[in-house]
This record gives sequence, C-alpha cells and structure tokens, in this order.
Amino acid sequence: MKKVLYLIPNLAHGGAEKVLVNLANNMDKTKFDVTVQTLFDVGVNRQYLNSDVKYIGGFKRMPRGNTYVMKLFSPEKLFKYFIRDNYDIIVSYLEGPTARIVSGCNNPNTKLVSWIHCKMDNPAIGAVGFRNFEEAKKCYNKFDNTVCVSKWVMDYFSKTFEFQKPIQVLYNTIETDKILEKSVEPVDDIKFDDDCVNICSVGKLTALKGFDRLLNIHKKLLDDGVKNKVYLFGIGEEEGSLKKAAQNLGVENTFHMVGYRINPYKYVKNCDLYVCSSHSEGFSTSVTESLIVGTPVVATLCSGMKEMLGENNEYGIVTENNKDALYEGIKKMLTTSDLLEDYAAKAKERGKAFSTEKTVKAVEEMLSAL
Repeated sequence: MKKVLYLIPNLAHGGAEKVLVNLANNMDKTKFDVTVQTLFDVGVNRQYLNSDVKYIGGFKRMPRGNTYVMKLFSPEKLFKYFIRDNYDIIVSYLEGPTARIVSGCNNPNTKLVSWIHCKMDNPAIGAVGFRNFEEAKKCYNKFDNTVCVSKWVMDYFSKTFEFQKPIQVLYNTIETDKILEKSVEPVDDIKFDDDCVNICSVGKLTALKGFDRLLNIHKKLLDDGVKNKVYLFGIGEEEGSLKKAAQNLGVENTFHMVGYRINPYKYVKNCDLYVCSSHSEGFSTSVTESLIVGTPVVATLCSGMKEMLGENNEYGIVTENNKDALYEGIKKMLTTSDLLEDYAAKAKERGKAFSTEKTVKAVEEMLSAL
C-alpha cells in the first residue's frame, strides 16, 4: 500500500479544492493510504472528506500576506515545519506556495508530484508563491512528475519553464453519480420563469470569472428583445460591485446573485443554458458538471474548453475570449431553432467522458507508476 499525502492551502469553495475532495474520497483505500493536509484549516469543502481519508489541518486563520511570510524561509525549512510524517508520495495539489514547500523534501525514497491548475503563460505568473522565477524553476524541477489539468495548461507550463521533466494531463475528478443524484432534488427557493430563457453560472465572484461581461450581455440581450434571466451561484469580492452595476443597468430584478449553494447541480439542471464568461480557467469544474447534468454550455475560449466542448463546437459553443464574441455565441444558442435542445443531448453524451471511475483510475495508475 502506498502512503500518499496531498498538500493544499485550504479546502475553501474553489474548484480545485472540491476536485481534491472528490479524488481523495474515491481512491482505492486497499491500495492507497490517503492523507489530505491543509496549510490553513478553513473552507467549506473540509466537511465533505470521507472518514477513510486522514486529514491534517493547519493554522486556524488565513491572514493576509501569509505567502510573503513563508518566502522568508527556505523550502527545506518549510517542509520540515509542515510535513511531520513520512510518505511514499507527496502531491502539491496547487501551484505556488505548496509546490515550494513540497520541493523542500530531501527524502530520496519519497516521490514528489506537482499539480498545475492554471495557465502560466509568463514568468511573473509562474513565480507566484516563490521568491522569484528562478527559484520557481528550481523547485518545479525537483518533482518526479508534473500533472496538468488540461493540454492548454501543460503547453503553457512547458513553454514558460522550458520544462524537460515528466509531465502529463489528467482530468479533474468529478463525482458523476452524486451529481446526477443531487441534480434531481426539488428546487424550492427559486421559481424559474417558463416565459424566458434561464441562464446560470457558478463560481467565485472574482474579476477573473468575467461575470461583469455576463451582466452586460444580459442587458444587451434584453435590449435586443431576447427575454432572459441570469442566476449567479457563488460568493466573492466582486459581489458588491456586481450588485451595484446591475442596479445601474436597471436589471437587478433579472440578474440574480443567489450566493453559495451546497447543491448547485439541481439549479444548473433546471436552467436552459450554462455560461462560462471567464477570462481564464484551468479546467472548469462547473462546465464539466453542466455537461454531466445535460445543460447546454456557451463558454469563452480558455484552458480546457475545446477539450470539453470539442474543437468544432461538437458538444457546446466556444467563443473568442471577449464580450462581443460571447454575446454572439449566447444569442446564437438562444435564437437558433432547436439548438438548445440539440446541445442538451450532446452535453449529456459528453459528460460521460468525465466519469469518476475513469478519472480516478488514471490518477491511481500515475501514482502506482512512480
């Protein structure tokens, strides 16, 4: 049995945190002794870890500037401070600070894995969490294997770091059976409008998600006579500015900011269209979940979208990554006869490719081969 540790900053409500919980819960415990450790013992996803997954919490608070404090210490000192046990495999499940810590392991019997979720297309982004880009290159080259969540992410990482070590793509683990089960639960707190198109999106309310673009597109569609309502599920620092912008545009009654929901799947299933308006993604968990429940998707061109939705829009519509192109893609989906129905069937078909069994098996095979 291999003893595996996953290190992540916290188990907050982000996609990577959720995916790690899914992966840890579904790994074969007769082959892997799994521990999840956080630097900061905070986050809503902590409660969803199964009892057969060991958990080690870190600091009870996550103060501002914590990454700057950690840069005062070497990776080796940080590793000795945070990692108190011996493991066969240690995985940094996010780029940056945890990768810096794990790279400080000097045990020749421990295999190290780095998991990359975001597009690192320049040295400045690659250096986040490190003292500088040169330190980042040195640390990432200490890993025995690097895993990227999409080919797009892998290509950028390889080019930016001039990477020569083993690297591969493994898709995120989604609990498909649970998602489908939860998606049929009744929705009793929202009454979706049968007389218009109901559009939804799920994610942290951050500038990177481009929800301000979706807000302006919503208004433009209304002005063009396309009846629609938008439902955003998530919390974050952009909440106040989005609410104010909706009021200024006079759409506060049709652009609904619902907040965080434990079960977003039932809402997504009951909506007519899912929109990903992001400026950047790693491999969108929420888009994958939309496909699983059979909700058509229109998404901006960012990492992983063509891998999910097809090179030629076979399973959804991918637009150029700007507001005008996204508007045209959404309008086409909503105004072309039978297109929503056609893509609903295609979404459900595509969702089967990201089954829990397939994605977990791929990770287990990677770990076993180290």
